Amino acid sequence: MKQCLAVIPARYASTRLPGKVLLPLQGKPIIQHVWERVRACPLVGDIVVATDDERVCDAVRGFGGLAVMTSPDHRSGTDRVAEVAAGHPAEVVVNVQGDEPMIAVETIRETVAPLLEDDSISMATACVGFKSVDDLFDPNCVKVILDAEGHAIYFSRLPIPFLRNPGLTYESFRDHVTREPLLLKNFYKHLGIYAYHKDFLNIFVNLPESGLERMEKLEQLRAIEHGYRIRVVEVADDSIGVDTEADYQQLFRLLR
Repeated sequence: MKQCLAVIPARYASTRLPGKVLLPLQGKPIIQHVWERVRACPLVGDIVVATDDERVCDAVRGFGGLAVMTSPDHRSGTDRVAEVAAGHPAEVVVNVQGDEPMIAVETIRETVAPLLEDDSISMATACVGFKSVDDLFDPNCVKVILDAEGHAIYFSRLPIPFLRNPGLTYESFRDHVTREPLLLKNFYKHLGIYAYHKDFLNIFVNLPESGLERMEKLEQLRAIEHGYRIRVVEVADDSIGVDTEADYQQLFRLLR
């Protein structure tokens, strides 16, 4: 069976909430919650936290995890993941975000499984059906549309696909979905977890930044714009990421 390496990128100097991966939840730092959920996935072998700060390294080593310092010059977590993966023999690499303490173990398993089973799949990610109109129209919640075989057609910060009826304006679109919430079944929220064949990961991080990627600020569009396919698995459980202080307080209250 192929080996699967999990890499958890955990940058300290987050723009909106510096040090968020070390914030406490139920007596543990956020990064430990992520690590424990990854460790519970039976398809994952080694787990490495990839960071650019000794404080994160110290925290991870303190709970018994493996952390490595990566280049401070990386533009994205994916570049950090690729640096770690380059020196590991695993054929499949899963990138689990360091600020997703509630990610479901089943989501990790279902994202990794296609690459372990099918050599033709280079990259996979996950989605979940929208349950909230506010989330659908929130640009921080990324949307994805799929083809008939479960590959991504496009990712966007705007709601896609657009409902032509009852009108052409953004306001009437939102009003229509608000009045008929069953329409939410037509929309999928992208979850920020990625699995790659290691050979493709190396190709991906060396591709030039694409125009769509620059416009939407979504690096997965680079793969699509350069002609690569992304398998998207629909999962049952949403995840709660911590991007801001408000996110953290909401999660803190939820767990309490």
